[in-house]
Amino acid sequence: MTDDGQRITDDVGLCRTCRWARIVTNRRGSTFFRCGRAETDARFPRYPPLPVLRCVGYEQRRVDET
Repeated sequence: MTDDGQRITDDVGLCRTCRWARIVTNRRGSTFFRCGRAETDARFPRYPPLPVLRCVGYEQRRVDET
């Protein structure tokens, strides 16, 4: 669940549990998943098309990172 109470579903793929994913919500209420790896590695799109089913940069988020 995001800070504003929106539920995150499985249809976003790996981004749902990736430690590099950041949830961005715009003023109109649309939610996007931003890839933190894109800041330092051009191989990764800043806002990948969803669902992401395979990603070489995927790292599962640890429990203490939520």
